[in-house]
Amino acid sequence: MSFIQLVYSSRPFGFDTSMLGNILMKSRLNNAKNGVTGALICRADLYLQWLEGPLEAVELTYSKISKDDRHLEIVRRMTRPTTLRMFPQWSMRDDPAEGWLWSQNEIDQGALDRAAAAEFVDVFERVRDLAA
Repeated sequence: MSFIQLVYSSRPFGFDTSMLGNILMKSRLNNAKNGVTGALICRADLYLQWLEGPLEAVELTYSKISKDDRHLEIVRRMTRPTTLRMFPQWSMRDDPAEGWLWSQNEIDQGALDRAAAAEFVDVFERVRDLAA
């Protein structure tokens, strides 16, 4: 079966743990229903999310996220076709990315804009491997 993998970044608006819990709860339910899997790296200054699944389902999910007012400065970072999922068992894995991802200062200075697709893949492979 053919899938796509999509990575986007955004800046949280009004970030707190209850908002994050609500986002995770709803996305896990919707993603499971729509055949979408993935992972969300979340901090007070950054959402970096990996979505994967059927093209239409992933694009619909991304479209909904793009209209969500809890996200600012949404940027699609990578889209690629694949036949294998990186997170087949996770309707939405979450990771706080404490201490091992780009710092807030590095992000403010454009680290995400300079990152190649392979760097985003490496980041989410680390998330996957930490969960194993």
